[in-house]
Amino acid sequence: MTSRLLQRSLGSPDYDGIRQALRDDTSTPVISVRGLEVRVAVLPLFTHDGRQAVRVSSTEPLTHVLVGVDSGSGKDVTLLVPEVDAPRELTLECRDDAGVVGTARITVTPQRKWSVFVVHHSHLDIGYTDPQGTVLRHHLDYLDSALRLAEETASWPDDAKFRWTVESSMPALKWLDARPKEMVDSFAELARAGLIEVTALPFQLHTEACSTEELHRQLRFIAQLEQRHGFTTKSAMHTDVPGAVVGLVDALSQAGVRYLAAAHNWAGRSVPYLHGGDKLTRPFRWRAPSGNEIIVWFTDTPHGMAYMEGNTVGLTDSYELADDLLPRYLSALSTRGYPYGPGTFGWQGPDAPKEPYELDVLHLRVQGAHADNAGPSIVPASIARRWNEQWAFPRLRSAVNSDFFEHVEEHYHDRLSVHEGDWTDWWADGLGSGARPLGYVRRAQSALRVAETLHTLAGVDATEQIDAAYDKVALFNEHTWGAANPWEDAEEGGDSGGLQWTRKSSGAYSAQDDASDLLHAATRRFAAALSERGTEGGALASFAVFNPATWARTDVVRAFLPRDVVGADVPIALVDSRTGQTLPHHEELVDPADWPTRPIGRHVHAVVPDIPGYGYARIDVVPGRAQAPEPVELDLDGVIENEFYRVAYDVREGYLSSIFDKRAGRELINGEAAAGFGQYVYDQYATAPHFNHLSGHVGAHDRTLLGDRAIGRNATVKEVRRTAVGERLVVELQGKGVDWIRTTIELHNGVPRLDLTYQLAKQGTPAKEAVFLAFPFAAGRATAWELTGGVGGPDVARVPGSAEYMLPIRHWIAFEDPGLSIAWATLEAPLVQLGTIHMPYAPFPPTLDEEDGTVYSWALNNIWDTNFPTQQQGETTFRYAVTSGTEATGVRLGAAAAAGLCEPFVGVLVTDSPDVSETYASVDHPDVLITSLGHDGVVRLQSLAAEPVRATVTMPGFEQAEASLPAYGVAVVRGTRQ
Repeated sequence: MTSRLLQRSLGSPDYDGIRQALRDDTSTPVISVRGLEVRVAVLPLFTHDGRQAVRVSSTEPLTHVLVGVDSGSGKDVTLLVPEVDAPRELTLECRDDAGVVGTARITVTPQRKWSVFVVHHSHLDIGYTDPQGTVLRHHLDYLDSALRLAEETASWPDDAKFRWTVESSMPALKWLDARPKEMVDSFAELARAGLIEVTALPFQLHTEACSTEELHRQLRFIAQLEQRHGFTTKSAMHTDVPGAVVGLVDALSQAGVRYLAAAHNWAGRSVPYLHGGDKLTRPFRWRAPSGNEIIVWFTDTPHGMAYMEGNTVGLTDSYELADDLLPRYLSALSTRGYPYGPGTFGWQGPDAPKEPYELDVLHLRVQGAHADNAGPSIVPASIARRWNEQWAFPRLRSAVNSDFFEHVEEHYHDRLSVHEGDWTDWWADGLGSGARPLGYVRRAQSALRVAETLHTLAGVDATEQIDAAYDKVALFNEHTWGAANPWEDAEEGGDSGGLQWTRKSSGAYSAQDDASDLLHAATRRFAAALSERGTEGGALASFAVFNPATWARTDVVRAFLPRDVVGADVPIALVDSRTGQTLPHHEELVDPADWPTRPIGRHVHAVVPDIPGYGYARIDVVPGRAQAPEPVELDLDGVIENEFYRVAYDVREGYLSSIFDKRAGRELINGEAAAGFGQYVYDQYATAPHFNHLSGHVGAHDRTLLGDRAIGRNATVKEVRRTAVGERLVVELQGKGVDWIRTTIELHNGVPRLDLTYQLAKQGTPAKEAVFLAFPFAAGRATAWELTGGVGGPDVARVPGSAEYMLPIRHWIAFEDPGLSIAWATLEAPLVQLGTIHMPYAPFPPTLDEEDGTVYSWALNNIWDTNFPTQQQGETTFRYAVTSGTEATGVRLGAAAAAGLCEPFVGVLVTDSPDVSETYASVDHPDVLITSLGHDGVVRLQSLAAEPVRATVTMPGFEQAEASLPAYGVAVVRGTRQ
């Protein structure tokens, strides 16, 4: 026989356990005698003739009598009492065949009259339950079913008609392109009639992985749907992912979307109640620094299936189960902080002291089955129909998402709490589980902005291709990074982890290829446009060195000079055509004997001074007196410098021991910190791999589960050299978790920035691990950091309950101390922990004493056990930059550091000699950035200012354009041709 040791769930309760907890928590034991127990619940159930309900349950069948009022027989009965407007005491008698078993005095209290909006949708995981293509085809089938069910219920009462909310627009867009015209017309008609709603987001995103421009572009489908099919998009849904960037408020608002239904899956990895989450009401108004705001419904059920609230209370199963559970759920909402107590799925810690839900209207999500990617079902609508015939209240309405919000906005808008700022995502740590493809995507995000700008300057409209590349980037940033069991490699179902990650990661590499292809094409088209305007000159060739950042800067350019343009044996010099000055340069030859598969010629490196933002300077290639000087090998003492910094590397310890700012006369490194600057730190955890939702079963209240911590050792200096453009130090180390670690440290002449590159030959392992790179600055706490669509900081408001132990940033962090500001920037790795390294399990205790000035770049990890890849390997690159200054504010310095790292100069080979320099766009406010130039005079702007600003954009050939930018906000201006 089967052992009773084997249970369906070995840790968290399943649906049956959750439901029983709800029954127990919403009823009171009133009689207990000889093993018999009777419980009573006064519930918010009202009949059409003005009576309210008392539920009585007993462990054995009995006759239950509310003396003088009502009676019923069975183990579970509903007794009806005339509606009360004040507490009323009644006597309950419970009888069996032998007579009265027991009596009790019970109090019937006034109850709320609820309106419940039942929002039927399917949570879109592009993967997880099946390979991605299978999932998407199923979702198209669901829309076929939705049309049929809407037709089937067309004659039903309005509140019961089948309604369907398309949680993510991508399936709808694919469906509309793949179905016959008559079906498309029917769909559009149903959408216009409010029976189907397509919400705004194309899929469920890790929004913090998105660039600001990418996030805004992903909402362009809203206008397309209205233009093509005549229905509007009023709301968005953000499902599963527990958090979203502040920039989402502005993006949705600018697209005309006013409502957001958020359902956070804590999945054991979140402790919002320790960080103010108990203050987060539902619904609430979420306001950005810009002043834009949206109304949010926040499903905060503290277990992993918050977007299946309706399923939990029976709305997918049967009328009888819903009749039992839904009134109890409403009662729990109105009387306690959370509807379920401690111990339910993913819930760590106490029953938080949250105030009961105060409104009499509820947004209740339901899916057609108890699973992600579940299809539509007639059951919820059928239950609503029968329910409303049986009960006056609660009133159920089969609704689309925006129905609820319009009701709330009309009746309760001014009563809603207002919360501001970033809603930091608890799941963002999973981004570190795919560090290499994520790095490719982040490089693609930068390249696409430059590619569009150069196409625009060349007179080419590449909007369609750029949009398509951004879509591919965003699809990688979709929240499903792996199967339910990602360590398996089946061909279908939730065990298809290998297949799913192959497709997911290949999409990232393809996106980066697309971005590189577009940038490659853009440089050639820009070169052709310049050459058409140029004249023949005495130069052998010329480079137009383009600066894709907003402000003028001096930086290094790396450009390729083909052998068929200038022979590789011909000595050359580089001349700045603006001044006639010769620029020192360094050459790296691509010899066909070494690289027969690559274009032959030489890579030319030079530092070009003062190139205007969104402009170029022409650098001429002229005959030289001698070949470019060879690199000079320097002493192996680990010291390099330029006019701005002197940098020392401690070979014995394996980290930078000094970054001395010569201008400020100040050391930038905190030499007393727990970790060295740039030190490799490898943590391994004493938790087991290959257990689905392991983190829901694990709590870490101290460092007990930190199984091992190691650092990089055995550093060997591989190269220290000086070229005509600067100095470089290369060190290799050994470390746990990798075959080797290579650190490249570079300083360029005339450039006030230190560039750091870390390459890891990562070994794959299923063991739970994390890699950090430490950056301890001799500074106070960080004062600002870049977010998607905003700027964060220790004193900047955040939505209560946001994650605090780590931050997903865009590119930079700033420190402002008296007399000196410091900025640190990252290209590939967005995750940081400030001041200490935390355990990666709730409640995320620190493992080190806090240090205000230390940044730990959380480069990679495999701490997740579902939905993210469980191991990673291969050569992976992480790039960082450090700069300092006494003149710029922290945010401006941060933007400058990020520009040098993420927006390198582009060297464009031109055949003729165009003008010596040209500026294509400029803005007159120091805190306003131009992020890209689009076709037909489009200029995209982003503000770093904490208050609204006005800026003037100047472009040759266009009238000056005035732009009003909200605090930390974005704007698009379109120039008018002169």
